[in-house]
Amino acid sequence: MSPNPMNPMNPVDPDRPIGPGLGEGLPGDAPRRTRRASAPPQYVLTEDTPVYVISVAAELSGLHPQTLRQYDRLGLVCPDRTAGRGRRYSARDIQQLREVQRLSQDEGINLAGIKRIIELENQVTALQARIGELVDSLEGAATALQQREAAVHASYRRDLVPYSPPTPQSSALVVWRPKR
Repeated sequence: MSPNPMNPMNPVDPDRPIGPGLGEGLPGDAPRRTRRASAPPQYVLTEDTPVYVISVAAELSGLHPQTLRQYDRLGLVCPDRTAGRGRRYSARDIQQLREVQRLSQDEGINLAGIKRIIELENQVTALQARIGELVDSLEGAATALQQREAAVHASYRRDLVPYSPPTPQSSALVVWRPKR
């Protein structure tokens, strides 16, 4: 038996059946199934993954749930919605709620000003992303140009000799006539 990290007094037995109807011995049950090591989940949680209900988000941000609803109506924080229209907040939303609270209480900025600040910050972020795309595109074009230039240089005939124009000290004239 391995210890249960959630409750050290209740070890987990990997051969113990789990849940009702999963081998508990009820009539008509399927054959006994036991706990097995499961594969890691197929989803990845990021800071943009909406996982917190409004009560948890309110507790994490230190605000009242009604304040979160008001901020949603004003467009200060826009949480994702479930199929039943319930709000789901991400870690980034919680961070933004804390920033709204800081700007409001510590800096004394009204909600309209905070909304404008958030809009400008989002615009700056979008412009920085666009600059990154343009830099990548420019670097790609420069690389392509260098490759084309190298291909042209590789196609030069090797029997040609570079010519440099005469300097004022040496004004010799060279005439070239092809052989017939």
